[in-house]
Amino acid sequence: MHDVKTDTNLAIRMRGVTKIFGDDPQSALALLQKDKSKSEVQAETGHVVGLDNVSLDIARGQIFVVMGLSGSGKSTLIRHVNRLIDPTAGEIIVEGRDVLKMSLPDLRTYRRNTVAMVFQKFGLLPHRSVIDNVAYGLEVRGVSKAERLERAAKWIETVGLSGYEQSRPRQLSGGQQQRVGLARALALDTDIILMDEAFSALDPLIRSGMQDQLVDLQKSLGKTILFITHDFDEALKIADRIAVLKDGAVQQEGKPEDIVLKPANEHIEEFVREVNKARAIHVRTIMERGSFEDCEYKVPADARCEDVLPYFAEHQWVGVTDDDGKQIGRVTAKRIIGALARYTPGVGES
Repeated sequence: MHDVKTDTNLAIRMRGVTKIFGDDPQSALALLQKDKSKSEVQAETGHVVGLDNVSLDIARGQIFVVMGLSGSGKSTLIRHVNRLIDPTAGEIIVEGRDVLKMSLPDLRTYRRNTVAMVFQKFGLLPHRSVIDNVAYGLEVRGVSKAERLERAAKWIETVGLSGYEQSRPRQLSGGQQQRVGLARALALDTDIILMDEAFSALDPLIRSGMQDQLVDLQKSLGKTILFITHDFDEALKIADRIAVLKDGAVQQEGKPEDIVLKPANEHIEEFVREVNKARAIHVRTIMERGSFEDCEYKVPADARCEDVLPYFAEHQWVGVTDDDGKQIGRVTAKRIIGALARYTPGVGES
């Protein structure tokens, strides 16, 4: 199975991954390696650069978001992880295994047992009921009917679709159909879930609800989720780490607050100019640490400022807790407003 020695905390490691679409990708690759731009390569060879020397480390248990505008290469990237696309150059290691060296039987096993994918267009089988759609991957894997239906029913309940087991996809709303797609991926119980613009087709309110549900599920499941989106607010809401692509190349990678508060270049600055800073800044970065009187309302240190703001309508400060629920400090409205002003151009400047 071509095991590779790597950091045991890494679920996915990509090194120098480049993808060039065209009849002679190696000639275009040679130009790219001479620092020709994507547009120059296309002008000279007619080839399209999908990915340009992408290297990423994705740790186990993270929601890692890759974002960028249309044509940035983000969907091309995610399709390399389950090898729907082979790269022109580079290395892809998933759970310590070299994906590019897998035989076809190994690849089938890998796709059935290690990675599951949730698509933007739902990908449901229209002639099958909800429960049979959710159980489909388990059926392909060879799980007995009784067991796969039991597991499917559990995940249908988890995503809030109890009572719809025998419905057909056409009888469901878009948000409900996407929940079926998510339940199908979760039913496979793979270590890694790939989500390609999974919520982009949903109405804003439904989309926000799905984002909340994904974050809540992740707290209990601890999966590795590689999530693709073009929406920066969505990325800030769900991500543990973010990578921003442009023209197939990584522009910046890091924690959400680092991307927003310390943009690496003009492209990132343009992206974050109108973003909701309160969604990016975590309480832990601005809290007062120490022993204070026990606060009536408390939030975990990983909470974002926007989660805390409503409490200040009635309270002067809010407690901040560690992973064990012990209060380790507090945060005030003044500190939050000061942080937002500090990182908002034209505000708080003399």
